[in-house]
Amino acid sequence: MRTLARTVERTGILQIDSVNVLQRAHFMPLFSRMGPYDVGLLDRAAGRSPRRLVEYWAHCAAYMPVELWPVMIHRMRDYGARGHAWFGVPDDPELPAALLREIEEGGPATARDLDDGLPRAKVNWGWNWSNTKKALEFLFFSGELSVARRNSAFERVYDLPARVIPPHVLAQPEPTLLDATRELLRRAARSYGVATEFDLRDYFRLQSPGNVHLPQIGPALHSLVEDGELVPVTVEGWRRPAYLHRDVTVPRKIAGRALLSPFDPLVWQRERTEALFDFFYRIEIYVPQAKRVHGYYVLPFLLGDRIVARVDLKADRQGSVLQVLGTYAEPGAPEHTAPELLHALRELAGWLGLDDVVVAPRGDLAPALAAQLQRPA
Repeated sequence: MRTLARTVERTGILQIDSVNVLQRAHFMPLFSRMGPYDVGLLDRAAGRSPRRLVEYWAHCAAYMPVELWPVMIHRMRDYGARGHAWFGVPDDPELPAALLREIEEGGPATARDLDDGLPRAKVNWGWNWSNTKKALEFLFFSGELSVARRNSAFERVYDLPARVIPPHVLAQPEPTLLDATRELLRRAARSYGVATEFDLRDYFRLQSPGNVHLPQIGPALHSLVEDGELVPVTVEGWRRPAYLHRDVTVPRKIAGRALLSPFDPLVWQRERTEALFDFFYRIEIYVPQAKRVHGYYVLPFLLGDRIVARVDLKADRQGSVLQVLGTYAEPGAPEHTAPELLHALRELAGWLGLDDVVVAPRGDLAPALAAQLQRPA
């Protein structure tokens, strides 16, 4: 648990995504940094008291350190001021208040538990929410409800913040909007190490139009520079000026080896990924199959300080195999890419409880990977 806490301290947040073709997104950045670990640790950290992590709209849906709850108060209040109609519940203004009372009296519940059973409108794939769900999400965004845990169907189980957030966190004084903005930018800079202003804005999604933090970004950055926490720098090849966090140390050698989730903080900001690694990356989940270039769920492969390959993966749980549906080398990938990648794939398969790795003949690196697979482990 201490290792998990240190890892989240470095990543800042863990983005949540429901796609489970391989492993859900929030589990993967921990695996990429810690190696095989017990996923029950994350469930304990976010779903049991005393909580170390709590779910909120911190980047997108994400687990964040629980001590960030007071820092998000301004964002919550802003969402609340927009009103429940913002979530599409204009015809029943009493619904949010009624649901809040229901949870207060009856305890934690999912939208399905509280739903009136009316059919959902089939208008947007994946977002066919009932009015109950919309109202609960409004209460969640506005901080009147929190998420106690996710159930086995990956549904949010809503509860009152007083029953989720540790009392000592709720008792903390509310920071000013400027101080809250400073804290979010500080944490983004600490996680990134070196970043442009846009990168720092994006980490906790401060840059969206109408965001309550937006007017404070300039003054907050200026104060962090004045205090010496951020150092203005130029980075070779970057068009924009950047900021270096004062605690950054540059290692003499980097020997990392990791498969990266599409939602890993190292690659989730695609423009930054391209600037850092000369690696053009787009997730193709929503692209029709015939138009996909690399595959449905493609993971970059980091080796040393470079992204040297990408693999389209699927966990075949019924057959107990990790399917490598496509394997592609990046320009200039070193000769030892295939054996290093196979090592990472076998480690991933073991962590997922799968017995074998199967390589499909798709992609320029697939033959070398398949040849490595024939050798003794």
